[in-house]
Amino acid sequence: MLEIGTGCGYQSAILAKLADEVWSVEAVDELAQGAQKRLDSLKLSNVYIRSGDGFHGWPQEAPFDVVIVTAAPEYIPPHLIEQLKPGGVMVLPVGRPHDHQMLFRLVRRDDGGYDSQEVLPVAFVPLIEQE
Repeated sequence: MLEIGTGCGYQSAILAKLADEVWSVEAVDELAQGAQKRLDSLKLSNVYIRSGDGFHGWPQEAPFDVVIVTAAPEYIPPHLIEQLKPGGVMVLPVGRPHDHQMLFRLVRRDDGGYDSQEVLPVAFVPLIEQE
């Protein structure tokens, strides 16, 4: 499973109980380091955290069965779709900050495309693409 937006590591700890491995990317170095310390103290050895640009995911560990994005990009990042296995599911909010955002559920098709479904309106912090 790939998680974009580790934050304090709370969701990562929950996901660690649901998935064999959780690969989590956090844009803020201090948050990534703090989350790693918390997860280490909980002896959750199946969560791997790194600082980086969530738009690019973690291609070295792809493909993933599941991708969960915890901040809203203005468009669906193509790198994250590429890192999903065929049949894999991605859940992410999409939209501009302080504007209309929608939670989407995507399923990757065998042909590399995807099918998407709007789930519900949401309000998330923006996913910032690093340059």
